[in-house]
Amino acid sequence: MLKGENSTRKAWLVGGGIASLSAAVFMIRDGRMEGENICIFEELKRIGGSLDGGGDPLKGYVIRGGRIFGYEYKQYQALLNLLSEIPSVRNPKISVKEEILAFNEKVKTYAHARLIDKKGKIIDAHKMGFREEERLAMIRLMGTSEKLLRRTTIEEFFSSHFFTTNFWYMWATMFGFQPWHSVIEFRRYLQVFMHELFRINTLSGLKRTPFNQYDSIILPVSNWLADKGVVFETGARVTELEFYRYGNLDQQYVRGIRYRKDKKAYQVEIGTEDIVMVTNGCMTESSHFGSMATAPFMQGKSEGGAWTFWEKLAEQNPEFGNPQPFDSDTGKTQGVSFTVTCHPGNEFLQRMEALTGNKAGTGGLVTCKDSNWLLSLEIPNQPHFITQPEEVAVFWRYGLFPDKTGNYVKKKMTECDGRDILEELLNHLQMGGYVAHMLQTSNIIPCLMPFMTSPYMPRMIEDRPEILPKGYHNLAFAGQFTEMPEGCVFTVEYSVKSAMKGVYGLLGLNTTEIPAYYRADTDMEGVLRTLRNMRR
Repeated sequence: MLKGENSTRKAWLVGGGIASLSAAVFMIRDGRMEGENICIFEELKRIGGSLDGGGDPLKGYVIRGGRIFGYEYKQYQALLNLLSEIPSVRNPKISVKEEILAFNEKVKTYAHARLIDKKGKIIDAHKMGFREEERLAMIRLMGTSEKLLRRTTIEEFFSSHFFTTNFWYMWATMFGFQPWHSVIEFRRYLQVFMHELFRINTLSGLKRTPFNQYDSIILPVSNWLADKGVVFETGARVTELEFYRYGNLDQQYVRGIRYRKDKKAYQVEIGTEDIVMVTNGCMTESSHFGSMATAPFMQGKSEGGAWTFWEKLAEQNPEFGNPQPFDSDTGKTQGVSFTVTCHPGNEFLQRMEALTGNKAGTGGLVTCKDSNWLLSLEIPNQPHFITQPEEVAVFWRYGLFPDKTGNYVKKKMTECDGRDILEELLNHLQMGGYVAHMLQTSNIIPCLMPFMTSPYMPRMIEDRPEILPKGYHNLAFAGQFTEMPEGCVFTVEYSVKSAMKGVYGLLGLNTTEIPAYYRADTDMEGVLRTLRNMRR
């Protein structure tokens, strides 16, 4: 492509998450578009979408959730491509990619306490716990076409015993799977990550960012885009796209965007050569935060604009997918996360090191296997926020069964404030005598997310729109609710790669440069090693 070929072309991106941010980078870097001709609409007051993070040591830090970043770099080639030319916030002389590679050379993961029991004792998670029928079912699943699986759930494919194995406890809490989720998504994760089974108990293949994903990824990317002149229209909820059909041709283009901001309605006219990219759906939509003294409450999808906007689009054309499988049953998609800010935090970090044998940042996930909420916690490398003082410690995670009554606090997790959650967690860690001290020195902020695991819900292939819908020459979809064969939703890579495919397709760039998904199930040596490990 000749320099300046797209210099007058404009782009309008709906949604301010990593998909839109990635798309804007690819438009400027690879498509030679001018940053000032790119506008990103975001209904929240802050850019970042589900990769958020913020707060301070006094009011408390908050992370709604973290999406899977990486085990092996070969599984995250689109993300690393994105970050290869983005300067680090702390050291602008190196790229974010170089910063991540250097950090993981320095801080390595090897969990000694992946699972603990109700007595706070470490479980030997080296043993997967499969029965022969379950091993055969895993093999049968890998050989079954997605077209035959359709809306089949994981629990419809496996026996009830499967969900009591060490494998399931580790796999489910690491990736966020529930028994009622799609067996298609479960199968895709096996295809990409099955070679990790031999070390799933140690998480030794895990790669991380130096800080939380907002500070490590969103902040430097959004800074780079701002320097290029990209317009961030925050607090703006897009409500409708207007389409125009070319005469008798079976071709349409987006010719207008309607949105609301500060209680006022606006409309943008889209030129025939301009492009529009939509992030449809959002797994952190309608989130609500609690506090030490108040529990978060459930909000409906009307509290935000992502789902209602997609529903309106889907009514116009079946090519735009079907959001109903993802946004209609919050009882099966909800999740509660919590972020704990301790000051001072050294005492708690020392207690956790004594319990697990891991220093902060080296142990990965610790799951309380006998917890009714299936509580997990993660002690990241400290500091976890760029602004975090040295004496403060931050940790976070979630419960996978928030609608169940706690073992110690006789409430559903969805009904609990920060004090309740900390009390339940510390008792599972056999630190009940430490509760009063922690309550005095810590701030715990729970967050209820109605659609947290919605990307995993059982679906038909056509329920997620194609990235480049047929018949629309200037429209693309991106994010977790687009269809990419072999891709794993709930990962940053999925969002970035969907954006890359959309931009390259709309701008006519060389799509052979888009990295292919790594398939662990095509590595025969790895497959044989996995089969051996399944016999443990």
